[in-house]
Amino acid sequence: MMIYTEITPNPATLKFVVEMTLLPQGSADFTSPEDAVESGLAKQLFEYEFISGVFIGYNFISVTKSESKAWEEVIPAIKTMIRNFLATGEPILKTMPELSQTSTDESDTVQRIKKLLDENIRPAVAMDGGDITFESFEEGIVKLKMKGACSGCPSSTQTLKMGIEGLLTRMVPGVLRVEAIS
Repeated sequence: MMIYTEITPNPATLKFVVEMTLLPQGSADFTSPEDAVESGLAKQLFEYEFISGVFIGYNFISVTKSESKAWEEVIPAIKTMIRNFLATGEPILKTMPELSQTSTDESDTVQRIKKLLDENIRPAVAMDGGDITFESFEEGIVKLKMKGACSGCPSSTQTLKMGIEGLLTRMVPGVLRVEAIS
């Protein structure tokens, strides 16, 4: 099985792309070994002491590492571990994430925000090895959660303010500001 790497805007995170679907819907974000109980793949990756985060998307795994190792030193071992895990046929997650549903109770504004995120922003962010999910909209402020390579990325503030905030304030009346939450 071919696995190739792509750089992300976050120098601490590398994207490992595989030629198969890992999660047909949603994503999974693990920031510690304790979080990884739902995923055998993430659990095995956290056995490497230099790994500090694992994000699993449609056909990629974004791995965040500490500064103790250079990428050149660890890429072959990570690729081998991913390849060996996938060869077992074990599911990526014990329970698959559900697609975010638009509730009929949501305001038109929230529905428009979610639609723009899903159609215009999340696909671009996934190309960089991350994800952004809607958390809330109150008093003109959209709160979003940054995941994967986006979490802790030096350029995420610029992406949030210049890209996402610019789009949402132009396209959705009532949106005044966008903030990231952890």
